[in-house]
Amino acid sequence: MTATDPLLASDEEVERFEAAEPADVVPPLSAPSRRLAAVMWPAFLMAGVLEMLVFSLVDPGELHWLGGSAVEADRKAVYTVAFFVFWVVIALGSALTQLILVEPNVLNKPYRNHL
Repeated sequence: MTATDPLLASDEEVERFEAAEPADVVPPLSAPSRRLAAVMWPAFLMAGVLEMLVFSLVDPGELHWLGGSAVEADRKAVYTVAFFVFWVVIALGSALTQLILVEPNVLNKPYRNHL
């Protein structure tokens, strides 16, 4: 298409695109915060998946303690406690993975500000 094409608008008719003002700049997370987020968020999601899988097969009303007596708790309480237990266990596994991934020279760096 050329500038003489009648389908093209003239410069006066074209509304110029102007970039919007940038939103408030969010400072980047520190390394420990990024590691915490990298552990806790996937653990949260997988705890939800594990909760669905377990309680699609297990009825919380029919749970028994190791001694044989029935668990006398509301179903929602069992779901809640189980979710948090799953979340903690999965988060611990992810945290151990994060610990294993730390470079040895970072772990073995001498602490110089001890005086």
